[in-house]
Amino acid sequence: MSLLIGLVAGVFGGLVGLGGGVVMIPLMVGVLKLRQHEAHGTSLVAVAFTGLMGAFTYALEGSVDVGASLLLAATAILTTRLGATYAHTLPEPSLKRAFGWFLILVSGLLLLKPYLPAWGLFSAGAGRVLSLLLAGGLTGFLSGMMGVGGGTIMVPAMVLLLGMGQHTAQGSSLLAMVPAGALGAYTHFRLGNVNRVLLPGLIPGILLGTYLGGSLAHTLPEGTLRVIFALVLVWTGLRYVKR
Repeated sequence: MSLLIGLVAGVFGGLVGLGGGVVMIPLMVGVLKLRQHEAHGTSLVAVAFTGLMGAFTYALEGSVDVGASLLLAATAILTTRLGATYAHTLPEPSLKRAFGWFLILVSGLLLLKPYLPAWGLFSAGAGRVLSLLLAGGLTGFLSGMMGVGGGTIMVPAMVLLLGMGQHTAQGSSLLAMVPAGALGAYTHFRLGNVNRVLLPGLIPGILLGTYLGGSLAHTLPEGTLRVIFALVLVWTGLRYVKR
């Protein structure tokens, strides 16, 4: 079952350009009956592997800004442990509500993705460095807390503030979240929030699913897929919020 969950999460994530955490976590909680904390920690382990493969794929196309990734990771690795630790202190109902609101936020950013203007307000100099450090810090905390990759925050920040191209922003965010995601996953592991039994199926499933989803994205109408997926996220998020 964990292989199937990883596969489904990877396919949907690859289709719309998201990590699989927003799909994996509801499935692990709803189908496998994991605790919310355990689902977040287990998801983050799988997402770290997805980020590694995704960054490698984007790098082959020249769509990774290594300098930007290093700046993002520099602060993300400092805050991801804080996010994971904070999630561990929350009662399960509170963490579920927070995750629900996060899903609703992700759905909004997903719908706005094609319309993000490349303002390039801080395309160079100290403003660029500061923007990347701040975006990395915020994303690292959310990644550790929510058990997701964090591209939904980093990518819009790079497109809007730095004027970076969409593909380069996505590739750079994937690379940045490899060390941060791994550290967050390790923190969750130390806190007892990682189900090791699921990992042998979950990791291959999400890697294969991400590849399949990314391939299908070039043959299916992306706009329609984005709207459908966003509606599913809103529905799921509202269920979490109302609990």
